[in-house]
Amino acid sequence: MDSISKQVFIETQYPGVTLGAISLPRGLVQIDAPPSPEDGRSWRAALMGLSGGPERILINLDAHPDRTLGVRAMDCSVIAHEETAEIFRNRPSTFKSQHNETGANWEDIPGLTGIRWVPPEISFTQAMTLEWGESPLLLESHPGPSAGAIWVILPEEKIVFVGDAVLKNQPPFLSTADIPAWLETLSLLQSNSYNDYTVISGRDGKVSAVIIKSQVAYLKDVYKRLEKLSKRKQKPDMTEALIQPLLSNFRAPTALQALYTQRLQYGLKHYYARHYHPGPGDEE
Repeated sequence: MDSISKQVFIETQYPGVTLGAISLPRGLVQIDAPPSPEDGRSWRAALMGLSGGPERILINLDAHPDRTLGVRAMDCSVIAHEETAEIFRNRPSTFKSQHNETGANWEDIPGLTGIRWVPPEISFTQAMTLEWGESPLLLESHPGPSAGAIWVILPEEKIVFVGDAVLKNQPPFLSTADIPAWLETLSLLQSNSYNDYTVISGRDGKVSAVIIKSQVAYLKDVYKRLEKLSKRKQKPDMTEALIQPLLSNFRAPTALQALYTQRLQYGLKHYYARHYHPGPGDEE
């Protein structure tokens, strides 16, 4: 566990997610959970050593299974955006691994089936404030990676948890994304409002301004390529031709090449189908 400030901690050892913990006088605020229940129990035990009040609450930065599968092991109430809550309302109560090959990290973890989802008990649409200490903890909607993506902001400490808005040396998840909205979100992150902030990626820990700039450039490249396909009235399957050019931006270990290829294949095809080539049932 790494200390970001006196009361803010992150953990990057679990697959697919950077976890956060904020120790406050009223209690412990947790950000996301590891996908494996076993890892969740390990993380929960590690948090026992943090000081603070007796209450516990968990914030999900979006609905991605990598950060929501293991929530039950954390045994506390959950806060998320209303769009995330809506996704849970439409999910079966129990997760069944179907090997969808979306390029998510949970797909490489054996035994993840039969887990009961824990839907958010508290949700919001635009913003929410937690008054658990001397300074407020802000939750804000910042769509782009998904409609229900949020940030957790500590304005006094100048720390912001941005979820999948910024990733380092790995392709983003595109299937539920809105790239123009994502670029608008990143423009805010690059503005004076977030000067001197420590930015915490939902998968890569602390990220620099250079990494944020690279994310912007990458998304613009993806968007430009998809727009060209659309103008030529290509079908979603034609997005496969974009995979290798877009994958070449990342110096990923050989062991991760197949995972990242699958992530782009799934994400590009589904993004294009939703935004440029909708069919029956694709509107949602």
